[in-house]
Amino acid sequence: MVPRAVEDNLQSEIYLCSPKKVEGVSYLPMIRFKRVLEQIDLSRYDTLLFTSKQAVVFTNEICCNWRYKKILAVGEQTAKVCREFGAKDIYFPTEYYGSVLASDIVRNFANAKIVYLRPRVISFDSTAFMQSQGIDIEERILYETQCIEYEKDNLTKNATIIFTSPSTIRCFFKSFQWRESYKAVVIGKTTLEQLPEGICATVSPKATIAACIETAQNM
Repeated sequence: MVPRAVEDNLQSEIYLCSPKKVEGVSYLPMIRFKRVLEQIDLSRYDTLLFTSKQAVVFTNEICCNWRYKKILAVGEQTAKVCREFGAKDIYFPTEYYGSVLASDIVRNFANAKIVYLRPRVISFDSTAFMQSQGIDIEERILYETQCIEYEKDNLTKNATIIFTSPSTIRCFFKSFQWRESYKAVVIGKTTLEQLPEGICATVSPKATIAACIETAQNM
């Protein structure tokens, strides 16, 4: 069944394009996740790189001893889920984006054997960059992101749209057209770069859904 974007009586003008439902804003999920890896041998690696909490969840489904490795967790929510699953040795980079993140890893993990457990589609090829700097890193495609498509474009006028990842932007424009009355809030710089030319957006001061919602409410 194809979901409808909003119910006829929905009054909220803030739409959250995230798989996570949050009270106080309109739920507009744009993506779903599908695991594509059935098993993995982590014995060669001493460090695991996660750039999303979904990667942590799927790794936990197919491997029980991952939590005893050194963890490179990109993003507060990723680190939080790692801790919830019992990981103790977690490095939490202060910058999350592209080449800045890759340079951080090059500085701090020059002698590590890293595996990047990643989605099929990524916005920056950090593996190639780190390999060019002499880092011993491999990658495994763990899951893919699929779009949720809507049959009716009935978002309210003057709506504020919160985009929580580059994928939510790509999937949004498969179902909806951008109107001049809309405003956009994005969770970070990498997501901002995925917006079509001509669309202005406010970048959340913190890369969390809560901060995005607060930003939207104050606009």
